[in-house]
Amino acid sequence: MKSFLTLLVLLALSGANAYADRIKDVSQISGVRSNQLIGYGLVVGLDGSGDQTTQTPFTVQSIANMLTALGVNFPPSAVTGMQLKNVAAVMVTASLPPFMQPGQTIDVTVSSLGNAKSIKGGTLLMTPLKGADGNVYAIAQGSVLIVGAGAAAGGSSVTINHLSAGRIPSGATVEKAVQSAALGQGDAITLELNQADFTTANHIVQAVNRFFGEHTAAALDGRLVRVHVPQDANRRVAFIAQMENIDIAPGELPAKVILNARTGSVVMNQAVQVETCAVAHGNLSVTISTTPQVSQPNPLSSGKTILTQQSQIQIQSDKGGLVVLPSSAELGEVVKALNAVGATPQDLLAILQAMKAAGSLRAELEII
Repeated sequence: MKSFLTLLVLLALSGANAYADRIKDVSQISGVRSNQLIGYGLVVGLDGSGDQTTQTPFTVQSIANMLTALGVNFPPSAVTGMQLKNVAAVMVTASLPPFMQPGQTIDVTVSSLGNAKSIKGGTLLMTPLKGADGNVYAIAQGSVLIVGAGAAAGGSSVTINHLSAGRIPSGATVEKAVQSAALGQGDAITLELNQADFTTANHIVQAVNRFFGEHTAAALDGRLVRVHVPQDANRRVAFIAQMENIDIAPGELPAKVILNARTGSVVMNQAVQVETCAVAHGNLSVTISTTPQVSQPNPLSSGKTILTQQSQIQIQSDKGGLVVLPSSAELGEVVKALNAVGATPQDLLAILQAMKAAGSLRAELEII
């Protein structure tokens, strides 16, 4: 508990100082983006840990199609009888960075699609990777790298890390470049802020105009800033390199408190404020115990033995503390005040929600 509150105080103290970000840290050039690729393939060479082909018919079909394409002929009846344990059907995903050219390589992630126990030690066969438009942009192939281990014996098993997904560093070769006209046409580019904020957009405009001259940049709205750039490609790249390293003071973020109901974690930013309020905190415990009792009839009587249950209920209420939280604009003061009532991170969930409902917490509550 102390370490959790100490962390919040340190974050508050560190956020109290003024800081500056580079333009490249808070924005990106419109059109300069990565593209997601996906493909379906087979991993071979497994040590008996592949798909159970009786339960994954798509694996058998993929093997048959591959062998047919490679010139291997076999009767159709042989397809249904395949019992291959060294093959696994996988999905291959990758991110194609901007300006990548044919011949360059990118990393890929290989994930089991069927019920393979492990794809460790396997080799991914040539797999085309397609974009959202259906075109092939890269070809992946290589040995799957998995950091982990697994063992089983006598019905017991031990697994270290995840064995059904791995990576192939530089495992895909780019075959087609993505055309980007963001830097090659017109006399202007557009900066897109990572988070819409009118203050930050205004600071970017002022900083760029001070560095390059008036009317170089103009804000279109709270997220887009239009910047005039040189026509020559070489000068344009040099201009952008200078611009993206200009320091700016980003606008302060709105006050927000993030509550994670599953883990009990609470994160607040420096802008959180509280108005004067009183918080009572206490614990109530209820204990119920049941003891069986047997009622025996008198000798030679016609009575019956009866089994009854006797319950005892104990209620214990810890002394609750009533603490007044003063009006504060410092996150450290908020944390110290909540610590005064002995609140745990799980208790803070209920306390902060109650403070918000009472109008004492001046921040947006987001529960995840």
